[in-house]
Amino acid sequence: MRRLLVAIPTLLGVATVVFLLMRLLPGDPAVVIAGPQATAEDVDRIRHQLGLTLPFWQQYLSFLGRLFHADLGTSIRTGAPVIQEIFTRVPFTATLASTSLLLAILIGVTAGVIAATRRNSSMDVSISGGAVFGASMPTYWLGLMLIILFAVHLRVLPAGGSDRGPISLGLPAITLALFSTGLIARQTRSAMLEVLGQDFVRTARAKGAARTAVLIRHALRNALLPIVTVIGLQFGTLLGGAVLTETIFAWPGVGRLLVDSIGSRDYPVVQGVVLLLSVSFIAINLITDLLYAYVDPRIRYG
Repeated sequence: MRRLLVAIPTLLGVATVVFLLMRLLPGDPAVVIAGPQATAEDVDRIRHQLGLTLPFWQQYLSFLGRLFHADLGTSIRTGAPVIQEIFTRVPFTATLASTSLLLAILIGVTAGVIAATRRNSSMDVSISGGAVFGASMPTYWLGLMLIILFAVHLRVLPAGGSDRGPISLGLPAITLALFSTGLIARQTRSAMLEVLGQDFVRTARAKGAARTAVLIRHALRNALLPIVTVIGLQFGTLLGGAVLTETIFAWPGVGRLLVDSIGSRDYPVVQGVVLLLSVSFIAINLITDLLYAYVDPRIRYG
């Protein structure tokens, strides 16, 4: 309950910052909407319709009042409710982020466990190097390289869009997952190395427990706490990283909507998208905290 109460001023602060920054950007949304052939009277009329002629503080209070009633306003660009604009894109972003996170967990945790059990071997060095590579590569560069390789030269995956079904998810999911895979692999390796040296692991081995049982039931289970923390943070990061990935691959998600709305100075949509991402990030962190008690019962009864 305390975390939920703290989230309220956090969201208010995010909403205020976004409101201020959007109005500090150069450009007039009324001019964008009116078009290059519009007269000054046309621009003034549109500016009045949008409420941009009101004093700054009145615009802010009006924004907070609508926000209190869960009304994000109307899109300047399309005239549709902002909530409708956002939630038509949410399934695409949720699918992309979830698929990327699943790939990152499967590959990252597996690679981290293998690296920890083969410490200082060539396998460990290769996995560690690959993890550093994945965590260091800029998303936009990696996305373009994957397009050139798999879409242009090999022609096995589409370069962008979502009209070819699940196969369209391949390149954007891989691009988005690689950064998180590297971080999860490194954290898993570090946590496993710390646990593998504990007395209870040596005791399990001395009792004749199978190697797989020792690694999964004893070592990995007790190393999960820092891994869960990284995974929770990475899911929030994936939602933010989807902005670049969706733009590169023309994926019709919330990130691409945000970029298009910034270009057209669509204040309500930009504010709505940023608030949605903020709520998602806060909710993910809360769920991660709750998972601690499931992963480690000592937290539950502490």
